[in-house]
Amino acid sequence: MLQKKGKKWDGVPVPNVSVADLKQETFDSFRKRALKSKRIEEDVLTDSNELLIENLQLNENDFLKRAAILLFHPKPENFVTGAYIKIGFFESDSELMYQDEIHGNILEQIEKTMDLLFSKYIKAEITYEGIHRIETYEYPKEAIREALLNAIIHKDYSGNTPIQISVYKDKIMFWNDGQLPENWTIEKLSQKHASKPYNPDIANAVFRCGYIESWGRGTIKIIERCVEAGLPKPSYKYETSGLWVIFNKDIYTLEYLNSLDLNARQIKAILYAKENGKITNSDYQKINDCSRNTASNDLSELVEKELIKPSGQKGAGAFYSLN
Repeated sequence: MLQKKGKKWDGVPVPNVSVADLKQETFDSFRKRALKSKRIEEDVLTDSNELLIENLQLNENDFLKRAAILLFHPKPENFVTGAYIKIGFFESDSELMYQDEIHGNILEQIEKTMDLLFSKYIKAEITYEGIHRIETYEYPKEAIREALLNAIIHKDYSGNTPIQISVYKDKIMFWNDGQLPENWTIEKLSQKHASKPYNPDIANAVFRCGYIESWGRGTIKIIERCVEAGLPKPSYKYETSGLWVIFNKDIYTLEYLNSLDLNARQIKAILYAKENGKITNSDYQKINDCSRNTASNDLSELVEKELIKPSGQKGAGAFYSLN
């Protein structure tokens, strides 16, 4: 019915809500960000809230659109069930250690979620350059922000299910209820593609205040930032219930390897392969001062644990690389 009327879900008008019911602090925050982004004329930002809503095309005649409620209302869940974000830290798929929920409007959720992820869920390595403290996080902030924004903008809010962020020791997974644009495949997300937001009115407002670009580069930027940080490329999955973005951490760290019940020789070998790109049986014997038989047994065990993989070559040219 919406398609026949040329409407999207977030563009449907909502009765009995006025601009006066929206949150002034969110308008103030929006104006500051929009002024900095220079994507709205400055004189528009000094207008009343009513005129700002009109300029953002978040109303239809005398009614606010659903997008306006989600973006600016203090309690959007009074109108849209499941319009919040859940974060959980999992020891395994079946063992949840702790969790949080982020409520409020979309613009509040963005900042609250980023603050919580990088203060509680994602660790930072602390180093110093002179007297300056440097924090290097497990995942690049820009990539995580893009994944969060994609989940918010492309979520099917009629599904009544919150966005879910699952954090593990070696990965972090973003899920949102939603679907790919018609005739798209999951592979298209890793290539240059058009911008087709599921919620165009929400996307426009988020773009105007500087959170996103409007050229469909978000999924590509996620991949680029992870590669620049030396992490594996994130993967995208599409299931009938929604979309996944999965970040994998560099698991080949001393801390993680020590938790895998490996012997000291095997840990040294994996770190060697990580630094040099590969390891041979001869390399293994040399760095561990062990026999060929011991090296072969240890390497076979690492293959069984799926930490390394054989090259497939035989004889002197055979080697192993990280899996």
